Amino acid sequence: MDNNPQQIDPPKKKVVVCGGGVIGVCTAYFLSKKGAAVTLIEQSSIACAASGKAGGFLALDWCDGSPVSSLARASFGLHRSLAEELNGRELYGYRPVNALSLSIAESENPPRSRKSKLPPWIDGPAKTPKTIGTTETTAQVHPQLFTRTLMEKAVAEYGAEVVIGKLLSVETGGGKISAVVEGGGVIDGDAVVLALGPWSSKLTLLSSIIRVNGLKAHSLVLEPKEMDAITAHALFLSYQPAHGGQPMDPEIYPRPTGEVYVCGMSSEEEVPDDPDQIEPNPDSIRVLKRVAGTVSSHLGVEARVKAEQACFLPCTDDSIPVIGEIPGMAGCFVATGHSCWGILNGPATGAAMAELVMDGGSSIVDLTRFSPARFVGGIGKRR
Repeated sequence: MDNNPQQIDPPKKKVVVCGGGVIGVCTAYFLSKKGAAVTLIEQSSIACAASGKAGGFLALDWCDGSPVSSLARASFGLHRSLAEELNGRELYGYRPVNALSLSIAESENPPRSRKSKLPPWIDGPAKTPKTIGTTETTAQVHPQLFTRTLMEKAVAEYGAEVVIGKLLSVETGGGKISAVVEGGGVIDGDAVVLALGPWSSKLTLLSSIIRVNGLKAHSLVLEPKEMDAITAHALFLSYQPAHGGQPMDPEIYPRPTGEVYVCGMSSEEEVPDDPDQIEPNPDSIRVLKRVAGTVSSHLGVEARVKAEQACFLPCTDDSIPVIGEIPGMAGCFVATGHSCWGILNGPATGAAMAELVMDGGSSIVDLTRFSPARFVGGIGKRR
């Protein structure tokens, strides 16, 4: 008689993650690492929208004093540990950076001599430089490479699966929850996480509870001829165009991948159904090119334009992300509304969601303030 019967492992919890941006991918990564059987659904491709076109700037304490302070601090630390775990410096351009604020006026000429501590490549009419972040408190990643690296790891090491198809609806019944995918049938799970970014408003289940606006943001990716001359400084500009134009706050991020990212020029617009339909506004791109060339001759006409692009940032009515279980829908979770801090806050959001789904609560971050229940209760209620 066998006194030591072989133990049968309990079946893995099946979780369907909807959305292949940084929030969905981080959630899928940490869920699969905790032992869940994860299927990620994405309409187009991994990091095809804002997560592939963002700047990738990370800050430890810039959200201090706001409701997302604890989320940002936890996530900044997770970015650092993930970079060590996944060889992030090589695979997705993780590095600490210094951050500077500068004033630029197009109508002024560059100074004849420089007594400031500006890096030499900033040879335009820059004034009042101020250090606003150091290598201890600010860093960067290439957001598309980061998101795709994480998903590849989840698939290769932890058995996650990716399904390409448009999410049509989420249905519940019989103790299960299902995602209905156009052309891909029905994918059943024990839980579903909706990380749809600005496309949250396209899903009736979410739009009936919360309102997520799409803020269209423009960016350029430049390849300077002399990239070696450009130091690891993230620039935050107070920029005054010539001829009395409206002041702007563009940003410039050199990357270790041989690129310089330039962003700014945002406006509220209708989010298209397909992320591949997003096109930049030509006028906005022209302005960003002028900004880049004014700041540095390295970023002027001789720099190759690698990309002219736009994306939509997901913004909530109360400017706070929505992270948690949807009231009255057991097993249905949402994570969206991170605005311009999605890349920074992706890891802690994903880790917290994994704990919430698998363990019933989050220890890495208190999610109470981010709960979707606040919309049902009237705080930040949908208008």
